[in-house]
Amino acid sequence: MNGVHPLIQHTPSDAGNVSIPALHVLSEITTSLSTDANVEQLLGRFLSTMIRLAGAQAGAVRVITDDRTHLRLIGSVGLPPEMVEHEAIVSVDCGVCGKAAREITTSSWNNVAFCKKQANDAYFSGTCNTVVAVPLMHKNQVMGVYNLFLDEGHTVPEDVRMLFRSIGEHLGIALENARLTRENMRISLMNERQMLANQIHDSLAQTLAYAKMRLTVLSDAMHHEDYPKANRYLVDVEEAVDLAYADLRDLITQYRDRINPRGLVPAIQELAKSFRKKANADVDFLNLVQDVSLTPDEEIQVFHIIQESLYNIAKHARARHVVITFDLEDGQYIVNVADDGVGVQRKNDESSTMGKSFGLTIMRERAAKLEGTLKVESRPAGGTVIRLVFPRRPSSQPPAGHEQPGRSL
Repeated sequence: MNGVHPLIQHTPSDAGNVSIPALHVLSEITTSLSTDANVEQLLGRFLSTMIRLAGAQAGAVRVITDDRTHLRLIGSVGLPPEMVEHEAIVSVDCGVCGKAAREITTSSWNNVAFCKKQANDAYFSGTCNTVVAVPLMHKNQVMGVYNLFLDEGHTVPEDVRMLFRSIGEHLGIALENARLTRENMRISLMNERQMLANQIHDSLAQTLAYAKMRLTVLSDAMHHEDYPKANRYLVDVEEAVDLAYADLRDLITQYRDRINPRGLVPAIQELAKSFRKKANADVDFLNLVQDVSLTPDEEIQVFHIIQESLYNIAKHARARHVVITFDLEDGQYIVNVADDGVGVQRKNDESSTMGKSFGLTIMRERAAKLEGTLKVESRPAGGTVIRLVFPRRPSSQPPAGHEQPGRSL
């Protein structure tokens, strides 16, 4: 957008006036915001358009900081480098910017003495004697501001001010959406870290705690020269270290895996193929859903629940045959992972048999993110079935409280 904007025509007889096809300008801004481009970069590109619309000689664009106490400079055109460096961050209450933030309207100052004092720059001693601030707002909250620096005697026409208000509303919404996206990405990252911490606690940490306890009794047996007991405790420690090493490798493998970019179904197919090789067991995957419509976040949760289920089967169940089914009934997705292994030891007490070794807590946390339920049951013919049920929703609608962070963890 550098140079003269193609949708803005300057009238030769009056260099300060422009013919503004407002709908075209707003349409172009809306189209640009619908892309995956960085919002702050787009704001910098739109700055040239704002300067042309106002007939200004220079301009700057700022966004509000997360604590809403300062405005951060993200782009400028026509300003001296010294001023840009000095004005990198200013108070949200500063001068015309603060006035625009308080009044939530385009503001003008014909007295630039305050700006000159703040910037300590000779720029405001020259021809620039008017500063215009265009707030970028969302629900009466300022998300950023455009500063436009005008020549002496130049004013912004009322129709341009009205256009600036519409532009400010569009860009304010875009900034708020970008903020929410960052916030939800942070929440998603924190949730994944918490799940990883829980999984380490449920496997590696408990194994190491057991090894530490056996080392204590081993030391005591050695002190009393009870070598038969010492040898037995030494074997326990060696087995615990081997188990801890295996748990660590499994954790690394699980969190290194990324879901297939083609979607959940190909990812499950690859998971089943890998399980066949590692566990030496037959795996059947039955996809009974013609149109799998899941958000990327939902795909991640389902994928890792199935992955954890297969991991537990390989580690504990001694199964020879596993069946994964993916179905849709009455608006509910149903995922079953069934095996013909040893089954749940006590059918009515999942927590005593599955809670720690099978990572049931982790899987249920993932099911909760899907607003679903997860059950572990014994099969009448032997073995275990892990059953996940969660609601179907439009692909553009994430579960409550969750955004779409993308497919990779």
